[in-house]
Amino acid sequence: MAFKKVCTRDDLWEGEMQSFEVNGQEILLVCAEGGDIKAFQGICPHQDIPLVEGKFDGKTVICRAHLWQFDACSGKGINPSDCALAEYPVKVDGEDILVETDGVKPLFAHT
Repeated sequence: MAFKKVCTRDDLWEGEMQSFEVNGQEILLVCAEGGDIKAFQGICPHQDIPLVEGKFDGKTVICRAHLWQFDACSGKGINPSDCALAEYPVKVDGEDILVETDGVKPLFAHT
């Protein structure tokens, strides 16, 4: 597969997160402080809760269920630190935001 258009830059402002289904996978797009756009698995690796239902402060994605926290630049777990979100390649082409899902599988953590 190839990169697929998910949205435009007007759909995702700095400090915001949005969820999209891409090739059958739930993808969470975040625009971190500074405007860096990242794509992560959209489901918390703990108990399958959609991360878009949580909070995002421009630096940290926080799951609503058990308050697990993830770094918005790397997807690495902050609390707990022994988990992570799968990251998908992102490409910005003009105003379009594109994501590649091929070969990336969501990660699941301890319970």
